[in-house]
Parts: sequence; C-alpha cells; structure tokens
Amino acid sequence: MWEYRFRNHAEPGSPMRQLTLSVLEYPTVTKARLRLHEEVLRINGPDSFRAHIKPTMGVVIERFRTEERFEEIMKQAPGIVLISEGLSYSTVAGYRSYLSKHIEPRWGNATLALIKPMEVSEWLKVLPLAAKTKGQVRALFHLLFEKAMLWGLIDLQRNPVELVKLKGTSRRTRRPQVVTPEKFQELVAVLREPYRTMVIVAMCTGLRVSEILALRWEHIDFKAGSMLVQQGVVNGRIGKVKTEASHDEIPLDPVFAQVLLNWRGDQKDGLVFPSHVTGRCYHAGIIQRQVLKPKGQEVGILGLGWHTFRHTYRSLLDETGAPVGVQQKLMRHSNVATTMNVYGNSTLRAKQDANSKVVQMLINPKPETGVAASVSA
Repeated sequence: MWEYRFRNHAEPGSPMRQLTLSVLEYPTVTKARLRLHEEVLRINGPDSFRAHIKPTMGVVIERFRTEERFEEIMKQAPGIVLISEGLSYSTVAGYRSYLSKHIEPRWGNATLALIKPMEVSEWLKVLPLAAKTKGQVRALFHLLFEKAMLWGLIDLQRNPVELVKLKGTSRRTRRPQVVTPEKFQELVAVLREPYRTMVIVAMCTGLRVSEILALRWEHIDFKAGSMLVQQGVVNGRIGKVKTEASHDEIPLDPVFAQVLLNWRGDQKDGLVFPSHVTGRCYHAGIIQRQVLKPKGQEVGILGLGWHTFRHTYRSLLDETGAPVGVQQKLMRHSNVATTMNVYGNSTLRAKQDANSKVVQMLINPKPETGVAASVSA
C-alpha cells in the first residue's frame, strides 16, 4: 500500500493524519501521486491547491476516469443490458483508447495552465490518425479542459482547445454507396439465414445494424403495424440507442411484416436475431467481414457494409417523393439538416405511406420472383 501523511492544522494540536491507497488500484508512484492531487484539493480547498500545486492534465484524466466509472463500465459482460445513466460502453472504450495511446503519453505531465493551443494544434497535425479520428481526439481534449474548469483545477476561461481548428474531420472520404432494388434482389438470393432477413430489415427500415441486432420480438406489434426501436448493441453489450431521436416507433408494412413472421416461426419473445452459437447478439463487424463483403462482391457490389443499406433507404425515400420532414422521422435524425437542410414533420399515416413505397420497391410479393417467396420457401 501507499501511505500519505499530513497534519491537520484545523484541529487542536495539529494531529497527524494518514491516507492509504492500494497498490492493486495504483500500481505506480505516478498513479498514486495523481490520485493524491485530488485529496490535496479536498483537504486544502481549491484556492490553496492552485497556489501551491500546479495541476496537470494527468490529474484531470485520472479524475475523469473515476467520475465516469471507466473500470465499472468496461467490466460489463456481453449481453447485459446497460440501463444506468452515463457514458455507453462504446464511448468509454473509445475514450480509454484515445487517452492511453495519445493524450496521456504526450500531455499527462503537462501543467494545465501552460498548455498552449498552438502546441495542441501542431500535435494533432502529426498524429498518425484519420482526419475524423483526430477530430474525436480533439473533442475529448476539449472535454477534459471543460472538466478541469468545472472541478476548479483552473480558473473559468475560454477553453483553449476552441482555438484549435482541424480540416476535413467531418468530410466523407468517399461518396456513400447506394444499392439499386435489382442488385438488392440479387444479393438476397445469395444470402442464407439469418443474414438474409437481417439485410431485408436493414433495407426496408433504414435501421442501424446496432439496432437490428438488438431487436426483440416484444418490441414488434404486428397488429398495430409498428416496431419500437429503443436499444442498440455494440461489442455484444446492449444499451441505449445512438440519440434520443433514434428512440422511436417506425411503421411495419404488411409485406415486410410477413417476412418477419416467416422468420419468427413459433418464437414469441427474445432477440429477433440471436446468435446460434451464444444465444446473445451477433457482432456486426464479423458479419460484415465474413458475409456481406464476400456476398456483395459476388453480385457486383464492392465494399458492401451495413451502413450502405441505411444510405440506400434514405435515397429510395427520396425517389418516392416523400417530404423531407417524413424522411427525417423515418431516418430518426435529431436534426432535419442531417437528413437534408429542409423543414417538415410527419404523421404516422404519411410515414406508413412513404415506408410502404420503399418496401414495395424492394420486396415483390409475386411468388415467382419475390423476396417474400424466397424467404418463406
């Protein structure tokens, strides 16, 4: 264990006090000292802390990990539904990687007050990362400074990372791929179950793959013709959907509903697509690598990925002439500008009409050529 001793001059006689830290939790002197910075802040108060001890970025990182419960979240076993508030498993995994691989090695020992925007900008430029990833590292660095001000480690001021600008962080490296209804029919014909039905769900609803793999039969109301999207899965951990707008009810076209009923059989509850190996959720990356890309290439669709279906759904909605407001609701975007920079809202009937047109373009109910026939066969 580590022992930290100090005298408490607020008590008569200034008695000696002691703090004890476990070496299991703080295996190095550096980690122990970072943890003790927080105790000194608590004991002496923030004014005394800033006067005598210059807080480093490492102090902020250590407290950030503790307050956001990094270790607790990362210990969540696959399949557990994460219902607690706070950061998601995938967010914590990303933050932990950025902190340990990039931010902490370079800035962990740097005094907060001495970190200059130009230095941060030059550092980000030479990081061996994609532009979008650099943007995410910058955003986390910005968040750490916000936390430092919240916790009183530095005075309230303009966040210095706001001055750091990066180019190309939100620009797509390639144009989104769109699959034609004819190519979709070819793809479905070469896929086996459960991947065939998964792909049909993706194309007929525009759901993200994380939402498809977390779908449960209890959330599908065949009588009302609707499906409730309220959870997603990342790395086998089931949690909240991506945004508040993503938590929504979407229409269920009768032809598409029949495809789901054919797949369901006698099953009444549980995951719509449980893994045949574990009984839990599939991993999207494995399916994309081992099934989608090879089968897509087989029918002439190069680089096929899960998000291709979501892009295609949005494109087909456009072809039907659906109002942008309806498209926004069906895509479940928080902002209409994400779908298109136009206005609008929609009723359930309007959503149903627009969705049905897409389904009818994709699923031909005629037995001789239709997907419905091939799925039920």
